[in-house]
Amino acid sequence: MNFFDRIMNNKVLITCFAAWFAAQLLKIILTFYSSKKLDLTRFVGSGGMPSSHTSFVMALSTSVGKLYGWDSAIFALALCFAFVVMYDAAGVRRAAGNQARVLNIIIEDLAHNKPIANERLKELIGHTPKEVLAGALLGILIANLMVR
Repeated sequence: MNFFDRIMNNKVLITCFAAWFAAQLLKIILTFYSSKKLDLTRFVGSGGMPSSHTSFVMALSTSVGKLYGWDSAIFALALCFAFVVMYDAAGVRRAAGNQARVLNIIIEDLAHNKPIANERLKELIGHTPKEVLAGALLGILIANLMVR
């Protein structure tokens, strides 16, 4: 069996990417539902509902737990990794998004008084706790559907 065949037969990896894909697709659907505009850039964008990073790592840890045992060291490693990613998504990246929002307000205020570069910073880089929870539940669901 060649390398590509081995990758394509890796249940854990395929499940992780399926969870990521589902989360990104849901971002497009939910954005369309709320704004009535089709924004295909949401498929590759960060931030928003649900967290695809969280879906990815929770599918990873759930798949590993189901395949290798909930008491295995590899499950503990995957779950700890998932917690770090979720903390980063809801904490550090969200704080960076809040800073971007404040800087954008400052830029707009300054723009009214004198000409400056009207460059906007990306605000949607982190997640609310609700978005992280939704991503976690989606990852767990996808893993339970795909890994037997």
